[in-house]
Amino acid sequence: MKGELWLPFFLQESNDGNRSIFMDKSKVNIDDTNISLDLSDATQAVKENRFQDAILLLERILKDQPDNIDALYLSAVSSRYLKKFDESKSYIMDLLSNAPDMGRAYQEYGHLNRDQGNEEKAVMHYRQACELNPALLASWSFLHQYFTKYKNKPAADHAEDQLKKLKSLPGLLLYISQILNEGRLGLAEEKCRAFLKKNPTNTYAMSLLAEIANRLGYFDDAEFLLEKAVEFSPDDGDLRTKYAEILRKKQKFSKTMEQVEILCEKFPNNLNYKAQKASEIMQNGDHEEAINLLNDILKKNPYNFSTLTSRGHAQKTLGKTDQAIESYQSAYQIKPDHGEAYFSLANLKTYSFSNQELDNMRAQVERIDLSLRDKAYFHFALAQGCEVNGEFEEAFHHLVRGNQIKKDQSQYSIERMDNELSAQMNVCDDSFFTDLGDGGYQTKDPIFILGLPRAGSTLIEQILASHSMIDGTLELPNILSIAQSLRGEDIYGKFGNYPKSMKSMTPNQRNVLGRNFIEDTRMHRKDAPFFTDKMPNNFRHIGLIHLIMPNAKIIDARRYPLDCCFSMFKQLFAQGQEFTYGLEEAGSYYNSYVKLMNHWESVLPGKILRVNNEDIVENLEGQVSNILEFLELPFEEECISFYETERSVRTASSEQVRKPVNKEGMGRWKPYAKYLKPLVKTLDKDLLKSEDIIHINE
Repeated sequence: MKGELWLPFFLQESNDGNRSIFMDKSKVNIDDTNISLDLSDATQAVKENRFQDAILLLERILKDQPDNIDALYLSAVSSRYLKKFDESKSYIMDLLSNAPDMGRAYQEYGHLNRDQGNEEKAVMHYRQACELNPALLASWSFLHQYFTKYKNKPAADHAEDQLKKLKSLPGLLLYISQILNEGRLGLAEEKCRAFLKKNPTNTYAMSLLAEIANRLGYFDDAEFLLEKAVEFSPDDGDLRTKYAEILRKKQKFSKTMEQVEILCEKFPNNLNYKAQKASEIMQNGDHEEAINLLNDILKKNPYNFSTLTSRGHAQKTLGKTDQAIESYQSAYQIKPDHGEAYFSLANLKTYSFSNQELDNMRAQVERIDLSLRDKAYFHFALAQGCEVNGEFEEAFHHLVRGNQIKKDQSQYSIERMDNELSAQMNVCDDSFFTDLGDGGYQTKDPIFILGLPRAGSTLIEQILASHSMIDGTLELPNILSIAQSLRGEDIYGKFGNYPKSMKSMTPNQRNVLGRNFIEDTRMHRKDAPFFTDKMPNNFRHIGLIHLIMPNAKIIDARRYPLDCCFSMFKQLFAQGQEFTYGLEEAGSYYNSYVKLMNHWESVLPGKILRVNNEDIVENLEGQVSNILEFLELPFEEECISFYETERSVRTASSEQVRKPVNKEGMGRWKPYAKYLKPLVKTLDKDLLKSEDIIHINE
């Protein structure tokens, strides 16, 4: 059985001539035509079972271009068929060094272990292959046989469903799915659109085009395509799952839950859909119900490591730390390379890894056959574990490597972000609010706590949520969603009509947007007259907030830049904080944040209360009194004993705000001072203490 093989990407050029995304063009030093001919001949040789001939051709390519992805892949395949297993493994290791998230590479590693009789390692690599590229028939086939053999019915049924779907596809759609999952978005889109012109109601093709739109950031297009696909095939669970996922990405939480409910009704025995329902229930704030549902799933499949991790997240949010630790540990015991479980333990901020756990992570992170996602998790977890043990040099090493993985996957630009924030100041100038006049929804309900991540907003939220008249909610995405909608056809994060579009907003439009915000966020509230929204990135949209809810209160949570920026660099965020992946990026973003906040304070005097984290630590009662006075609320002693308040806290600071105020978070950068010159060089000097600049530059 050969498994799956197709022409190398190098031979499948799109209209613009771009080659495989895996190729580093700076390393090309032989004639492209010769490479193309050799790869073509080698591919044909493999198809005809002439593996020795293929190896001779491929060795010629690799001699001059040792990192050629397609040549390494074909060499691994050919060597395996020639039973030269050590050589095959060597090619696979080189392949994974250059393309660590290539699904076919893991599948080939699975084939190699299968042929050597190592069933357990084979199934591990086949699972990795399917996670990275769900269109790999051979991997699903082995997994189905394996799970059937060991009577894991839920996993076997899932593998069988995937096999049936893939086998039913036209060859072209299977090929499009393959190249899509290996990053060839341009070619995948071109071929998918051509297929849909001839087959306009093919729902799988529609879902592929929607996934391309999703990856490129065109969420409206993705939603439209999937909505139509679900209408055509209402009983296709995978389609409805993808539709629910894009609805969640667009913050349409009630519609997301509606789709998940339909999935669970149509497929009552599908544990994946039940797990998705639990995730949505958590998103809506009912973590106890989510835990009950996850426990039900685990009764039926006790080896579901991802469900154990999800249960740990819910338990952590509720403050059930010991139970969360047990869930995370159970998850990594089932799957030792489950990086998320280790990172989740580190992210508690109160957990100390054992020496055995640290050694296990060190071994995992050095593996070549590990996805970038898991590697990033392990690096950040190791950084936390090493810091606790005072091993600061190793801790910083892991921070750099973990952040570099994320940075390489990011398209963040300091210049683009500066331009975006400058646009707010250019539009919302001194005359902007005067010219627009009164308007907006006259509610006093929301209290916006905003600023930078890791600046103390969770502490302020916990203090306020302890007040009898304030509900603490979440980092609500609604303001960001409104801003996105005002961009028109352009996607979020790029220049579009927004913020210029605010200039033409009528009083009625402002009123409707404000009222919709209150209605859409009601699901996160209880019965208190006021509620918090602690989405940090809302600081970019204070002008919009003021236009649609002029009576809303705004608190700027601020922290000393060295503490704040280094804490951001240390934290692996789930999504959306790409400026944290480098010290220069973090410092530049801090500068821009301060500049924009100064602007808001200038054009909206008295609208914003700045609260420094250091001031809360030094004088808790005085700062609580100032905050409540700003909010026009009576003082309550419970705000001082905030750490005794039982409520869900979903951020990285969840365990820290369940303890009294302390100085543990101050000066945490100092053991790393010699590494922080890029940060100090970037930060505006008037933001720093002179002694700290001297200390770092010594």
